[in-house]
Amino acid sequence: MASGKKQQDGTANNLMQKIASRDFTVGVVGLGYVGLPLAVEFARKGIKTIGFDVDASKVKLLQKGKNYIQDIKDEHVYEIWKNKTFSATTDYSVSSQCDVIYICVPTPFTDNKDPDISYIVDSTKGVAAAMRKGQLIILKSTTFPGTTRKYVKPITDATKLVCGKDYFLAFSPERIDPGNKHWHTGNTPIVVGGITPDCTKLGVAANEVIIDKVIPVSTPEVAEMEKLLENIFRSVNIALVNELAQLCDRIGVNIWEVVESAATKPFGFMPFFPGPGIGGHCILIDPYYLSWMAREFDFVTNFIELAAEVNESMPFYVRGMIEREIAKQPVTLQKAKVLMLGMAFKKDVDDLRHSPALKVAELLDLDGITNISYYDPYIPEVELHHGKKNKRVLKSVKKLDATTLKKYDVVCITTDHSSFDYNMIAVNSKIVVDTRNACKNVKNKKKVVLLGDGK
Repeated sequence: MASGKKQQDGTANNLMQKIASRDFTVGVVGLGYVGLPLAVEFARKGIKTIGFDVDASKVKLLQKGKNYIQDIKDEHVYEIWKNKTFSATTDYSVSSQCDVIYICVPTPFTDNKDPDISYIVDSTKGVAAAMRKGQLIILKSTTFPGTTRKYVKPITDATKLVCGKDYFLAFSPERIDPGNKHWHTGNTPIVVGGITPDCTKLGVAANEVIIDKVIPVSTPEVAEMEKLLENIFRSVNIALVNELAQLCDRIGVNIWEVVESAATKPFGFMPFFPGPGIGGHCILIDPYYLSWMAREFDFVTNFIELAAEVNESMPFYVRGMIEREIAKQPVTLQKAKVLMLGMAFKKDVDDLRHSPALKVAELLDLDGITNISYYDPYIPEVELHHGKKNKRVLKSVKKLDATTLKKYDVVCITTDHSSFDYNMIAVNSKIVVDTRNACKNVKNKKKVVLLGDGK
């Protein structure tokens, strides 16, 4: 027993010393919105960093010092490439060179809204095939409680290395907010929960190299559930105002004024605003991850699932608003021309994941409104899907001006990009359906129909 304890401390201490002296190598599996910013942070600190991705096109760009993530400065990617603190590869066997390995892969859901953790499983298998003693693995992908212990650990344990003794495993959820100019990877506090106390301590130490504040928690399950709470909190509150927006439209009250007036209370209230639905990777998906896991314990998350349903109904409500405005004009649905402003899931980003605007466009197309166009300076092309096989490609119109706007029967603001000239849009459109209150400060609102304005 004593010799085993000595060996455990020796392995953990050895890695801790490497981290403390900044003489360690980091591996980042998955070079998307989470993984690449993380890799850049380490590499810019002078830590040798290796990025792994199955997408060869991304790897080729990074091997030339070129960037593809909006939230990262191009010069930072070029800098770490030139300084040779960062390299990228598709070869998982290179992970044997890494002391700390982060897994930052997608966690989507299936068509039936069940969790799909196949990317986590496949990535872990790739890492496990090259594992050696003394490595720390940190899962960052948002997932349900139990994933690290029940799905990742059995794969790494199959190497015959002992967790907490020969290698170390922890969960530390990402907190990326695409487009946020203030909060980024380096200054956003994070939590870490390890399988053993040594796993947690090493996870904290590794993250503290690049992150200002790291908070240890007792287990990976706490960290996994904490991440779901963050996003479900937003989902539930957004659903509340989305449902109230629909009610306000019926009773003649402006929900935007209601929320803003409630926000004057200095305590006990946090403002959330309605919209065409929710998008991005986490807020839409996480309620279903939790509800799926809860069924294993004979528990039904009624409240959380209802909120998700409300949010997913909003594109249908917006479709109804657009078609109602078409019906007021001397044009049929089949001949009506609709211009959607913004396809990204939120303002000022190039992220299309689960965008409610895309869903609105697909619903209009299904209803026979085939003359659909869109303008988004961040999204040059989108695909509208009708089932798994049928799809239609749309390309953004080249510019947004008075001549363009006058061609359409309805203009719908689905993403409130800062670059849009809303005064110009309000003046030159036949009718504007505003789902974001983007026209709040325009001078002439006669042709603006606002979601939840009670009119």
